Amino acid sequence: MSTEIGKTPFLRLLLPVITGIIICSCFPEFSYISKQIAGISGLLLILISLFLRNEQSFRLRWMFGAGAFLFILSLTQLQFHKQEQDALFNFSESTHYYIGTITDIPKVKPKTIACNVKINDLEEKNVILYIQQSDKALHLEPGDEIVFMARMQPFKNFDNPDNFDYPRYMKIKGYSGSAYVPSEAWEKTGRQSSSIIAASQRFRIKALNYYKKFELNDEAYAFISALTLGYKEDLTESLQEAFRVSGTAHVLAVSGLHVGIIYIVINLLFYFPGKQGISNIFRQLLIILALWAYVFVAGMSASVVRAAIMLSINCLANMFYRRGFTLNTLSAAAFFILIYRPFYLFDVSFQMSFGAVFAILFFMPKFKALYNPANKFARYIYNLSAISLSAQLGVFALVLFYFGTFPTYFFITNLMVVPLAVLIIYSVVPLIILSALSPLKLWIIDFLNTIFQWIVKTVIEITFRIVHIAETLPFAQFSNINITFFQLILLIIITFSSGYWLFNHKSKPLIVALSTVLVLLLTTTYTLITK
Repeated sequence: MSTEIGKTPFLRLLLPVITGIIICSCFPEFSYISKQIAGISGLLLILISLFLRNEQSFRLRWMFGAGAFLFILSLTQLQFHKQEQDALFNFSESTHYYIGTITDIPKVKPKTIACNVKINDLEEKNVILYIQQSDKALHLEPGDEIVFMARMQPFKNFDNPDNFDYPRYMKIKGYSGSAYVPSEAWEKTGRQSSSIIAASQRFRIKALNYYKKFELNDEAYAFISALTLGYKEDLTESLQEAFRVSGTAHVLAVSGLHVGIIYIVINLLFYFPGKQGISNIFRQLLIILALWAYVFVAGMSASVVRAAIMLSINCLANMFYRRGFTLNTLSAAAFFILIYRPFYLFDVSFQMSFGAVFAILFFMPKFKALYNPANKFARYIYNLSAISLSAQLGVFALVLFYFGTFPTYFFITNLMVVPLAVLIIYSVVPLIILSALSPLKLWIIDFLNTIFQWIVKTVIEITFRIVHIAETLPFAQFSNINITFFQLILLIIITFSSGYWLFNHKSKPLIVALSTVLVLLLTTTYTLITK
């Protein structure tokens, strides 16, 4: 792994970003001073290094690296403070008139319509409005501009389970406050935003309406909406719990897995230009464009954008015949995301997404070196098993830390559910193509449409059956396993050091793993004694 890190320039660029975020979150008073000092010092060191004489350049080569580190650290702190200000609650304590634009698909609640709104003023605060249900409220769309009268409230904790910090969660998401708006206290202005995000959400609504033509039951419709478009608002709590207990909850959130499947489909569709020279560059550009078109349809959620960035970097690497899916690719994606939105470092989905991909990069070469079946089907099953196990090794400590649970049968359920999810996505793609060809009124189009709709319905039913059976099995989930942040770090060290030892049989990682296990046992014992 050390040689891989040495070939990873973006990992070195990522270090000052993470350092800057930690300084801002742990030492906020110091960070305001260090931001200016680091920025000025970094620029000076970079400038000095550029004017060094040849005989001094090698001896003082550290100056450019140190300057770049300090400058990126300062830039991260600047972005962190900007994002902090954006999420700061500084509204008037009295009722006030505001003009705002709806940024997401409104969510229907029992008595209200929840809308994510960006206030149209100099600060452009993001808030959540709970608008009283009415006919005109039900027709609100992303991009609609509204004028409303409300008294903004800061987010508060109200007996949240497991000490969940709701205000912190909303701050990470970039929201400043919320308000209840009666039906008579708001109106549309008649203007509609033409931003790419609003257009993306409106197109997403059209895709969701198209799925209703499949004549699926409510749960199946909610499942396919979550699986392909990342829209989870229609999922029932019981269905989400079934997927959590079975260890397949990641299937419900559009992330690297789903975007990766779409990438494979696009790769096959654009096979025709070829893989050499200009044809290869043209092919990779087509793949990138198609990939971001899917991101647009899927609502441009953070998890989808993360995966698309990684795969776009992979395509750029393929243009120059370099290995694209590497630790450097992962570091580059994390660098660009965190330098733009530093708060994402504290986002659970961000941590789990990158933790899973890092574990796959770490363990998969070792699994392949250990055993590589000659038979194609056996190789597919083995690789799927290895990827599933690698991803779970990367996130299991985070799952324990944030949720205090761990699914027992995740390995078996993922072997069955993930291929079924892939089949559903593969079947939806031709359905979309057939829908575009429907104006031709050809019998073959109607026939194929019926076949693929039947496949989608059948595979969804099989998926639900597997998930519900896994949920009812004895000891399906370990619960109430609460660990501290220090124990989380210890578990991560144990996972990767012991994994490294198992495949390489070197003494140092074994010593690190056993020493960390001892510390973990001591901390656990201390926690039990002091309870």
